[in-house]
Amino acid sequence: MKIAVYPGSFDPFTLGHKDILLRSSRIFDKVIVAIGENHGKQNLFTIEERIKDISNEINDIGIKDNVLVESISGLIVDFARSKNANILIKGVRGPVDYDYELQMAGMNSTMNPDIETIFLISRPEFSYISSSLVKQIALMKGDYSSFVSPIIEKSISLESFVEKNKDLNIPVNQLEKQKDNKRICSCLLYTSDAADE
Repeated sequence: MKIAVYPGSFDPFTLGHKDILLRSSRIFDKVIVAIGENHGKQNLFTIEERIKDISNEINDIGIKDNVLVESISGLIVDFARSKNANILIKGVRGPVDYDYELQMAGMNSTMNPDIETIFLISRPEFSYISSSLVKQIALMKGDYSSFVSPIIEKSISLESFVEKNKDLNIPVNQLEKQKDNKRICSCLLYTSDAADE
């Protein structure tokens, strides 16, 4: 049985993430969505909320038979080993994502030579979507419905979302700095998924 792990923070889970997961479920016997917590950054949703939302997505698209959703707090290679998985799935939107993910794949394979990283190229219609931009649009009370499913859109109840995350209402350039910091501190942890940004 081929078991793959699809790691990320998925905060929120976008249409791009959904597409990569659906395609992965058709390739591998079992896919484990590994949701990580980034302790260096305030998240929009708790781990429990993200598990619930992604589980609802899985049920909605009919892939619950071979997809599981779990949380992770340590090294992704250790998590994969504990699940008897030797494949990591990474969504790649373009050259920048590829360069970054190539480096992370090298690090992971050094720590666990049995790990293989599979890159799935984003479909053109999803290649511009990022969780960071969805967050910013939502916080600025914009229309983000084209970037997430109705299930996730409902979860981002704007009134409670903005109130809960009012401290995140910061300039875009500061968001970019946070994104760079995330990449530095998370490279060996739960996710090195550039497509998760």
